[in-house]
Amino acid sequence: MLLEIEDLVVEYGRIQALHGISLSVEAGEIVCLIGANGAGKTTTMKAISGLLPAVRGRIRFDGEDITTLRADRRVVKGISQAPEGRGIFPGMTVMENLSMGAYTRSKKGTERQADLTRVLELFPRLAERRTQIAGTMSGGEQQMLTIGRALMAHPRVLLLDEPSMGLAPKLIQQIFSIIREINSQGTTVLVVEQNAQQALSIADRAYILETGAVVKEGPGRELLGDPAVKAAYLGVA
Repeated sequence: MLLEIEDLVVEYGRIQALHGISLSVEAGEIVCLIGANGAGKTTTMKAISGLLPAVRGRIRFDGEDITTLRADRRVVKGISQAPEGRGIFPGMTVMENLSMGAYTRSKKGTERQADLTRVLELFPRLAERRTQIAGTMSGGEQQMLTIGRALMAHPRVLLLDEPSMGLAPKLIQQIFSIIREINSQGTTVLVVEQNAQQALSIADRAYILETGAVVKEGPGRELLGDPAVKAAYLGVA
């Protein structure tokens, strides 16, 4: 198992945001987390990335306990996140943003250059705008940059938090097609997404979170056809 979360508890002050959740991601999978606002999806991602401490529980990556490992060391291990709300460096160019994604790696490494080539092939728009200031780009272009920057860390598992947020339907289709391509190239993907229809349609497996707890799990296609999931998350009675 590549990534394992066991009985994870995370708190914001006196408020418990995660109530002992457990989940796993196997190498080569696309796994998605879905749930309403406040369900604990982003909190889970931040805990995996090391941006929020665990009060209780364990996080293991490739068999190693990384529960207390610093966030930057988790990037080196192979965990990279494209955060909710994009979080680009708006005053930097596209290329400078991509370089920041590779900050843990050798500046002259051949693998780093290969990853840059890969990113620019996945996102031709970024290649066209490599000298453009990131803050002047459209929302869709900024989302591409966010994902591209995360890929520059050469992750074994890519964490995507709401990649379709604020995008037009045509761009949403494009982003999810790129996610499938990234996965087909060998990168494991864990994605948080409110667009349950899109997420479940590409996911090997999925977990449904409610108020900080996992309430249902299973193959993506199976959950896509679940009447309770349809009613709660797909707008189908």
